[in-house]
Amino acid sequence: MSKKNNIHNEDESLTKDPQGYQSETDENSTESDQLDNEQSTEIRSVEEQLQDQVAAEKDKFMRLFAEFENYKKRTTKERIELFKTASQDVIISMLPIIDDFERAIIHMENDQEAEELKKGVVLIYNKLKNTLEQKGLTKIEVNQGDTFNADVHEAITQIAAPSADLKGKIIDVVERGYKLGEKVIRFPKVVIGQ
Repeated sequence: MSKKNNIHNEDESLTKDPQGYQSETDENSTESDQLDNEQSTEIRSVEEQLQDQVAAEKDKFMRLFAEFENYKKRTTKERIELFKTASQDVIISMLPIIDDFERAIIHMENDQEAEELKKGVVLIYNKLKNTLEQKGLTKIEVNQGDTFNADVHEAITQIAAPSADLKGKIIDVVERGYKLGEKVIRFPKVVIGQ
C-alpha cells in the first residue's frame, strides 16, 4: 500500500501542481529565448559587420571620387597653362628680331633716301608685332624718369644722374621688356641715375 500511496502522491503532485509543468516549460522557453538571442546577436553582428564593410567601401569610394575630381581640375589647369605658354619659347626667340626691326626703323628715320624701304620694313614690323600681340605678347612700358623697381626692371648699370630729380630713377631703356599673358618673359634692361 505504501507503494500505491507513493505513486498516487506523485500523480497528485503532478496534477495538483500545474506550476511544476509550467516551470519546465518556462525553462524550455528560457532556453529557446537564449538561443534566439544568441542567433539574433550573431545575425546582428553579421549585419553590423556588413554595414561596417558597406560604410568602409562607401568612404573609400568617396575618397577615390574626390581624388579623381582633384586630378581632373589639376590636369585642366595644367593644360590651360600649357596652351598659354606653349608658344613661349618661339616668342622669346622672336624678341631679338623685333629689337632689330625697331633699331632698323630708328636708323632709317635719319636716311631720307630709304623712305620706300622704311615703309616696307615698318609694314613687316607691324605685321609681326600684331601677330605676336594676338598670341598674348605685351610690351612693358618703361619711360625715362620712372622710378626704378628691382621687381620689374633689370638694372644694367648706374651712371651719374644729369639732374637731381633723376637720382634713383630710370635714365635710359637699353632693351624693352615683354610679358606673355601675365608672365614676364623678358625684364626691361635699364640704366639708372646715381
